[in-house]
Amino acid sequence: MTVNILNLPDFNVQRVEETDRDYHVYAEVSAPSRVCSTCGADRLIGHGRNEQVIRDLPTHGKRLAIYVDTRRWRCQSCGKTFMEALPTINAKREMTDRLVKWIGQQSLKRTFASIADDTGLDEKTIRNIFRDYINDLEAEFRFETPKWMGIDEIHLIKPRCVISNIRNNTIIDMLPNRDKKTVVNYLYNLQGKSDVQYVAMDMWSPYRDAVMTVLPDARIIIDKFHVVRMANDAVEKVRKSLREQLTPKQRRGLMHDKFVLLKRERDLNEKEALLLDGWMKNYPDLGTAYRLKEGFYTIYEGADSPEAAIAAYDAWNKAVVPEVRGAFGDLIRAFTNWQPFILNYFEHPVTNAYTESLNNLIRVMNRLGRGYSFEALRAKILFSEGVHKHKLSRPKFERRREPDLAMARAVKGYGVPEDAMDYGLPPEYFGKVVPMPENSAARAEPPHKQPRPLKNYGADINTLIELIESGQL
Repeated sequence: MTVNILNLPDFNVQRVEETDRDYHVYAEVSAPSRVCSTCGADRLIGHGRNEQVIRDLPTHGKRLAIYVDTRRWRCQSCGKTFMEALPTINAKREMTDRLVKWIGQQSLKRTFASIADDTGLDEKTIRNIFRDYINDLEAEFRFETPKWMGIDEIHLIKPRCVISNIRNNTIIDMLPNRDKKTVVNYLYNLQGKSDVQYVAMDMWSPYRDAVMTVLPDARIIIDKFHVVRMANDAVEKVRKSLREQLTPKQRRGLMHDKFVLLKRERDLNEKEALLLDGWMKNYPDLGTAYRLKEGFYTIYEGADSPEAAIAAYDAWNKAVVPEVRGAFGDLIRAFTNWQPFILNYFEHPVTNAYTESLNNLIRVMNRLGRGYSFEALRAKILFSEGVHKHKLSRPKFERRREPDLAMARAVKGYGVPEDAMDYGLPPEYFGKVVPMPENSAARAEPPHKQPRPLKNYGADINTLIELIESGQL
């Protein structure tokens, strides 16, 4: 008796041939159907045979193919001919259902080429299965549309637009490029787009124009990190220009200057502060640029309104002396051209606080990305097991109401906040006000309600980084 190497009850293994790389398994259907696939009649006569080659899961490190001698039937009732149906075989492809599923799952972890090598299939076939698998995942997972949306970019092969949920430090989508047409199309088809209140972004016109076109009621806020970074860039321009004019000996006196100059003055240790003081005395333009950089940071730290911010900026701008004004030119132009959207921050301090996490993700993804297409990298980020966040995070500056206040508002008919479950309110308070039953037992045990589906806020950036760095992704 031949051992059933397949572990598929629907097939009886007749013999197995083994080579250095492959298993060739010859089998027959254990319980073949005896009815017509068209009319369901059982009056069938044989109409020939045909050997089908079915691909299956790799076994013991070898590729595996099943050879099934299938019968062709002709129905005496309707006259149609058909091939004997093979159970557990994928309808679209000559392979088992379990192999199709395995390839889809593996495609989120490995390159298409390596999977093709393990299965003996063409790389194009692997890619097509991957796309079908991703389409199924797209239909299965629906990420909550964020009220506070971030639009940023990540460089994977080339710049890609990243859509994020700011409050949860999660990614909800990645777009193939950062063109206005692509972003407009995404936003237009976004479910619940009218719920978006704020959109934080960098100073990239296609992002701004897309949001203004599709989400006219959303407040655009230029991410402060992208603005203050330009002050650091200005100091770097002055530093590089100065170094070009120095002798090798003088340059050695500026060892680690970039690292020190990019730090905030309050974060310098004693040695760094001493070095900086010497450089600023010896190279006045460098000292001026550093002071201007620090002064620009204080605009964001000290202003508590758009009016205060623009007043602080005007004072800062007047202090930019001609000797370094060219280096700060990009920052001055950006603040002028994007002023309304930059000032929105001082009224609504929404920011892509995950920027550094996103930069870390870029670094690890670039290491991982060799050999992967953008579609595969996007799928890894969005759909890998264990990366999704299901609990709503609360922004630090939003004041949380007390439970008794939420309950009081509900009873008075004012409605219940979206996150009222955090206050211990029973499910029936969601969406409407339900009068409390008079008897105490009913008060203690509210009527049974169908549990609300678990919300999915997207792929957690920090979890992604951990999984990639540990080799699990």
